[in-house]
Amino acid sequence: MRHAKRNQRLSRPSEQREALLDSLVRNLVVHGQITTTHARAKEAQRLADRLVTWGKEGSIASRRRAFRILQDRTLVKQLFTDIAPRFMDSPGGFTRVMRLQRRQGDGAEQSLLAFSRLPALQPAVPTGAKAAQAPRAPATPQRPEPQRAKEETKKPKGMFEGLRKLWTRKGKGSTSS
Repeated sequence: MRHAKRNQRLSRPSEQREALLDSLVRNLVVHGQITTTHARAKEAQRLADRLVTWGKEGSIASRRRAFRILQDRTLVKQLFTDIAPRFMDSPGGFTRVMRLQRRQGDGAEQSLLAFSRLPALQPAVPTGAKAAQAPRAPATPQRPEPQRAKEETKKPKGMFEGLRKLWTRKGKGSTSS
């Protein structure tokens, strides 16, 4: 019996399940959001929230724990310098799971797993008194696209294009031996 066992098994052995969740969280750190099944998203959410908590802690031991999951130094650095500082003032809820439409092929429940806070965006146009003082960038004219050579517009040869000549008959007068 599985009493007091919190994690879902996702119909996989433990090694495959851990590799799957590590891969999902790795892609979440890289892209900021991922689309997967609802059960996988809920399990990956637990691991992602744990990673952000370690990122907020910032110790060497927590970096090593995060590296054990992410397996990439640049991703660990991104987690600790870009992602975790966004959540310094909140005690939890670093990611969110939003349900999407069911998958077309098998009808599985799809969900979007994303970080709950997006990076702070700078305003595109200054407002107030600063708007009059801010220098404007000169408008750059749009360049027309250069015309492509005929070689680029030709249809690429298919996989069997070279063999087609061998398979076609050379003429009515030829006989095969």
